Amino acid sequence: MNITPGPLLQNIDSPADLKKLNREQLHQVCDELRQYIIDVVSVYGGHFAASLGVVELSVALHYAYNTPYDQLVWDVGHQAYGHKILTGRRDAFPTNRKYNGLSGFPKRTESEYDTFGVGHSSTSISAALGMAMAAKYKGEDRKSVAVIGDGSMTAGMAFEAMNHAGVADADMLIILNDNCMSIDPNVGALKEYLTDITTSQTYNKFRDDVWTLLGKLPVGKNFSRDMASKLEAGVKGMVNRHSNLFEALNLRYFGPIDGHNITKLVDTLKDLRQIPGPKILHIVTVKGKGYALAEKDQTKWHAPGLFDKVTGEIYKKAYTAPQPPKYQDVFGHTMIELAEKNDKIMGVTPAMPSGSSLKFMMEQMPNRAFDVGICEQHAGTVSAGLATQGMRVFCNIYSSFMQRAYDQVVHDIAIQKLPVVLCLDRAGLVGEDGPTHHGAYDIPYFRCIPNMVISAPMNEQELRNLMYTAQLESNQSPFVIRYPRGEGVMPEWRTPFEEITIGKGRKIKDGKEVAILSFGHPGNFATTAIRELRTEGIDPAHYDMRFVKPIDEELLHEVFSKYKHVITVEDGTIVGGFGSAVVEFMAKHRYQASVTILGIPDRIVEHGTLKELYRECEYDAIAIAAAVRSAVKATGTSVSTAVNGSGELTIAG
Repeated sequence: MNITPGPLLQNIDSPADLKKLNREQLHQVCDELRQYIIDVVSVYGGHFAASLGVVELSVALHYAYNTPYDQLVWDVGHQAYGHKILTGRRDAFPTNRKYNGLSGFPKRTESEYDTFGVGHSSTSISAALGMAMAAKYKGEDRKSVAVIGDGSMTAGMAFEAMNHAGVADADMLIILNDNCMSIDPNVGALKEYLTDITTSQTYNKFRDDVWTLLGKLPVGKNFSRDMASKLEAGVKGMVNRHSNLFEALNLRYFGPIDGHNITKLVDTLKDLRQIPGPKILHIVTVKGKGYALAEKDQTKWHAPGLFDKVTGEIYKKAYTAPQPPKYQDVFGHTMIELAEKNDKIMGVTPAMPSGSSLKFMMEQMPNRAFDVGICEQHAGTVSAGLATQGMRVFCNIYSSFMQRAYDQVVHDIAIQKLPVVLCLDRAGLVGEDGPTHHGAYDIPYFRCIPNMVISAPMNEQELRNLMYTAQLESNQSPFVIRYPRGEGVMPEWRTPFEEITIGKGRKIKDGKEVAILSFGHPGNFATTAIRELRTEGIDPAHYDMRFVKPIDEELLHEVFSKYKHVITVEDGTIVGGFGSAVVEFMAKHRYQASVTILGIPDRIVEHGTLKELYRECEYDAIAIAAAVRSAVKATGTSVSTAVNGSGELTIAG
């Protein structure tokens, strides 16, 4: 479908073109940019409401600053669509988040205007500060700007960066985009604090008076800029106690101002560009601005999928038969079932109640399920604290976000052997969000930690049973349950709970010559491959291992005693993962077999649909079938190790 941008926007191929326009034309540019985002995302998909909320800011920044020489860092990147369109990627924008197309987030290799790759929140201030410090050291008059949402401000890293910025004497601007939203509504004291600033009529009137006064005061030998600054600081201290949070960190605070007033934004940014040192501009915006339905339900319209832009109908897949639920929803509903039986169960998530489906428990049991803000480290340690008091805590964090709480898992959970249940949603490849969100590394980074139990369900029934097992008093260890993004395989998934013996897998079927060992959801790919292979007279065995730590040694002894060829399949990196654990067992017990490891290769995997990425990484049903055929034909006894282009590892002994 050909989508044509408006008459002004279609001639903007860079910020230089934007600067050729007069200020009065910027209103039309904003209207055209907002409409173009609506037109493209409604047809091709992607994140939606966040970028609509910063249209004016995107235009104003590229109009007032000298990008890309001036360094602009967007936090997270959900909000950077307007930025991408204005910086030479307008015509390619329909490929956003598509296989081999534009990334859904700023990406350094994609454009010189993308100064820093982002995907996880709260990194922008640290990155921009580093850039500002480098500019100062090199004697460059280069400005650094970090755009961060109020949701991202809840993370400790943002406060660490502001604490440093206040004493670094670097020339940088922090723009706090305050819309009371990240993906879900923001939580915590900071939200209330910013609301107080925004709604304080006394402060806002006095602020306007002070700014007007300072703009009219003469600056000369009798009244220096330093004196003006002291007057400004003094008046702020007397009138607005709320601003002291930022002022106490030695950040000059300006605002709040209307983030949808393009003229005011341009004027303010041009003024702030001339003020040296660390400073913060507080702007107030509406997530989803310009599309009424998105303004009304900002969580739903964060990334709605394809929709009719006129009626607002969000298109759903047409199904003719009952469909399996998403793993996240199985988790969410199972939490309620378990909590009704066990009053010690609590749930914790760092700012992802909708994404993880913990929202169901938060609605029904608000005193037992908590959104702690974008604070993975805090989520880990507060879960540990609850566990010391006998609570059975399910801490739900996306696999890629779990990386941010690694120290807390080691120091606060594993060393103390606290039975926190770490539910890793989005484990494995995640699709269109790409490399910043792929949950590729959790198996090896948890497998090396003592006291850990690491599991993965092949289907919804196993997820429920692993959750049931983890909360039993018999389990006294940290318990990891990793499961993928998206739908499972069981439409009828509400099965009775059954305890699973920790460290025990299951044999799905016997076979000849070749054994497939799967860990987690890819076991279903193996099942599909086996159905195809049996029509060719090839009959491999299949084992669903369930646990990588402790691994089922009894099953592995059986496998290596009976089969010459072993193929392992996992939705994680092949380096140090499940397949590596199997090979370690083989070496320890001096078995002789050919082992092929299928999984995520040792390289950065870009974005695309899950089907496209499974195919690229060669551990879908087609790849598994091909590996079995190759194993059946293989001969020789020499020890060898090989990694092909996809990352498949083969070890023969």
